[in-house]
Amino acid sequence: MTDYGHDLAFGSFITPTSHDPHQPVRLARLSEKSGLDLVTFQDHPYQPAFLDTWTLLTWVAAATERVTVSGDVLNLPLRPPAVLARAVASLDLLSGGRAALGIGAGGFWDPIVAMGGTRLTPGASVDALREAIDVVRTLWDTTDRRAVRVEGEHHRVVGAKRGPAPAHDVPIWVGAYKPRMLRLVARQADGWLPSASYLQDGDLARGNAVIDEAALAAGRDPAQIRRLLNVGAPTGSTSQWVDDLVRLALEDGIGTFLAMGDDPDAIRVFGREVAPAVREAVDAERR
Repeated sequence: MTDYGHDLAFGSFITPTSHDPHQPVRLARLSEKSGLDLVTFQDHPYQPAFLDTWTLLTWVAAATERVTVSGDVLNLPLRPPAVLARAVASLDLLSGGRAALGIGAGGFWDPIVAMGGTRLTPGASVDALREAIDVVRTLWDTTDRRAVRVEGEHHRVVGAKRGPAPAHDVPIWVGAYKPRMLRLVARQADGWLPSASYLQDGDLARGNAVIDEAALAAGRDPAQIRRLLNVGAPTGSTSQWVDDLVRLALEDGIGTFLAMGDDPDAIRVFGREVAPAVREAVDAERR
């Protein structure tokens, strides 16, 4: 059994298509009504079939009352980290502490370059993400009155004023798969956020091991790093869905499950049936 000590959380992972611009907002409201804890949206700024994720997040936060909102994950190459830091802090303040920062290093480089981004090698993209997280955290830290100076190879902030500070300690969740990115998660992030569709058997256990080892080497408790997972609905029954998530929680320490898709019925089932059943079964096993 793998237990990182986190209470279970459940959310939706919605594709913000533009053919019906109000659909994502309806699904976010439905997620909240169905008892889910958070609502997330994928972020592909180069894809004109999708609404802009950041604009959508602000709209959804205003249209809901309780759920946390986040990108899943935001595309760093097209979102300058200093501006992103202020945007996230502003949304957190306006929503009463309901923002999280899901972020990724980028991967679809041809369309990123077409939108004005800079093509990076895999190693350089990890370095850029490391620098970006430093920029974000430093701008959020208003306990220090000194100007911000982060002089990285990819991101430079030389003399910016700090703030605003978010309303709460905004978690930074990183989409990661390879060992170097996983070690970055261990050193700098608050959560690991992969998608089950990109994982092979054993990848969660291997990823957890890399994160745990690197966290300990950095002087961090591995339990400080929440394990999140984007999951699809199973082809079988609701009970099969419950069994799958219980196993992932107990064996791999997953603390947050995000149901991928735009099916209202699946969101209702996930929030009203699956989430309570998984919580009950996991609590019983841990006791």
